[in-house]
Amino acid sequence: MARVFERLVGQHGVVEELRAAAIGAVGAARRLDERAAGAVSMFGDDAGQGVETAAVERAAMTHSWLFTGPPGSGRSVAATCFAAALQCHSESDPGCGECRACSTVMSRTHADVRHVVPQGLSLSVAEIRDVVQAAARRPSTGRWQIVVVEDADRLTEAAANALLKVVEEPPARTVFLLCAPSVDPEDISVTLKSRCRHVPLAIAPAADIERVLIERDGIDPANAAWAASVCGGHIGRAKRLATDQGAREQRLAALGLARAAAVPARAYAAAEELVKSAEAAAKAISEERDEAEVEELMTAFGAGGSGKGTARATRGSAGAIKDLEKRQKSRATRTARDVLDLALMDLAGLFRDALVASQGARVTAMHPDQAEQVQGLANYASSPQLLACIDAVLECREVLDFNVKPKFAVDAMVAKIGQALARDDA
Repeated sequence: MARVFERLVGQHGVVEELRAAAIGAVGAARRLDERAAGAVSMFGDDAGQGVETAAVERAAMTHSWLFTGPPGSGRSVAATCFAAALQCHSESDPGCGECRACSTVMSRTHADVRHVVPQGLSLSVAEIRDVVQAAARRPSTGRWQIVVVEDADRLTEAAANALLKVVEEPPARTVFLLCAPSVDPEDISVTLKSRCRHVPLAIAPAADIERVLIERDGIDPANAAWAASVCGGHIGRAKRLATDQGAREQRLAALGLARAAAVPARAYAAAEELVKSAEAAAKAISEERDEAEVEELMTAFGAGGSGKGTARATRGSAGAIKDLEKRQKSRATRTARDVLDLALMDLAGLFRDALVASQGARVTAMHPDQAEQVQGLANYASSPQLLACIDAVLECREVLDFNVKPKFAVDAMVAKIGQALARDDA
């Protein structure tokens, strides 16, 4: 396995910062060990290293971090890579990618690294309390207990307050890595953000994404170049677009909604088709994962085994399976919303490209392969009309966050786009 930080595409400044912090963390962990043995204070003593060295170590490593960036920028990947570097057995090259600590953290099987991923539309206070309680224990195999909260913007108010309490006074051996789209108060509470060291990530350049698709995933250069140019900087989505015909068709369906919205006879049928395609894509994503989880749970309860007590153990699995199915259903709802959100961002990007073209601005297009449709929109609609269309799409994204049924939200969006594109001379 290559060095873990090589997974961060186009984030050279972030990599250097995290590597420096990981090196500082080695010294911080050593001091904790010495303090536990009664040999020295955490922050140095008169006979040992000076106050200046200790201050440098404290500045390099903190107990709470906040990774922010737009979708596809690699927030959770950066947090996971940093967790691997903190646990890495190599003190001089943290994140070596070769030791057992690196491999287990990256495969999400390390005993001292917990990933908090919302199974539904939000993270509840009960989930956070359970994680906080477990994180207060001493590490069993690594240097640190690490908690990665992958979608901190989905914390409920009570969950955020519960997390804030432990972030303000963290256990000596615990590190919290939070991930959120931005530092906006709507994404992360101001108080929680103020207790964290902020690491902003940017969208990777298309050239870097293209290189990764070719070298790591073996995708042919022409396909890789196209996928990198239309993925909006989302590396995972670039791979899906390059390899999955269904993902390409869904993107075209979302972009086609711009034209369909101007024709009342087609608008709502196109909207319904977009929602259905998002649900179908989410179902395909979830099915394989759900089946593996059920099989793993049944195996844990003794399914397929033989011997005394096996049948009784299997009968006792009914409650656990019911709980798992409930979580899977909630996760499927969230996955469908996420897939639909990507489609809406594609649609907003098309209107944005048309607005840019109408003004004659020379900027990189979000959909360079749709130049004909973009120019047609630019010629058909005025700038205020295109801005109204963008607002309609963004408003749809917002109402979906309030748990409005996708069909109703997308229908309302289509109606507003149709009104915005209505011609006075029609």
